Amino acid sequence: MTAEAVKPGHDEFFLMTPPVFRFAPSPNGYLHLGHAYSALLNFDRARESGGRLLLRIEDIDTTRCRPEFEAAVYEDLAWLGIDWETPVRRQSEHLADYRAALDKLSALGLVYPAFESRAEIAKLVSAREADGPWPRDPDGAPLYPGESKSLPADARARLIDSGAPYALRLDMAVACRRVGGLTWNELGEGPDGEHGTVPARPEAWGDVILARKETPTSYHLSVVVDDALQGVSEIVRGQDLFHATAVHRLLQVLLSLPEPAYRHHRLICDSEGQKLSKSSGSTGLHALRAAGITPAGIRRLVGLG
Repeated sequence: MTAEAVKPGHDEFFLMTPPVFRFAPSPNGYLHLGHAYSALLNFDRARESGGRLLLRIEDIDTTRCRPEFEAAVYEDLAWLGIDWETPVRRQSEHLADYRAALDKLSALGLVYPAFESRAEIAKLVSAREADGPWPRDPDGAPLYPGESKSLPADARARLIDSGAPYALRLDMAVACRRVGGLTWNELGEGPDGEHGTVPARPEAWGDVILARKETPTSYHLSVVVDDALQGVSEIVRGQDLFHATAVHRLLQVLLSLPEPAYRHHRLICDSEGQKLSKSSGSTGLHALRAAGITPAGIRRLVGLG
């Protein structure tokens, strides 16, 4: 990924071109009403503003993403009356872009390998909680408690050469000191009514994972790189990703990428008030279509009239 490719620092470029929106599902299950709501919002925003709508397939997780789910994405969106620009960007075809971004962060001294397994991390958290609550990120997961960051370079090299699995983590404290205060422009609304200029607090996430030995990127890294390379100027997505925006803003600044605007929307929940998942068969678009629901009916179900 070159500096010329993403035009770093050219935020004013967004003001001179039609706005660009994107819908970016993972093909690890069938789309449900929540996906329909987000896709329709992006489609409507693009149409109303004279902008462009892109479709991106986030298929990095090769163990869960399947061709039939990807095919169903295209079918369901077309049935809803949504059209998008082609070609569609599939993340699995652009691993070199994420590697280039990771290499840049590594060159800044911001990335280190952590060798603890998930089970070992759980044990470390449990041990530390004997002395009181251990801090957790906005999603409720415990912050990384390991000591891999302090390993000498030769010890790290030996572990990697031995074939030990590892995760590449961002040194959050050093990264935050490097960039200083961060904000983002919220056009929608956060879970607590946040709007306008929102302070970003990436430190709340601890040393997030940027890649793994067997997976050359993470959601946080790939989404930031993709949005920049595709020129996305307004990101419309659910409130469940509101707090993750802090990490994305940090990575944008570290990688000298343009800053888009964000529009977080309410979530579509089930009868018990829980966020929908792809296992929610009763709210899956396939099932609703089979039951005779029309695209107009889907719009009514999600409150778009």
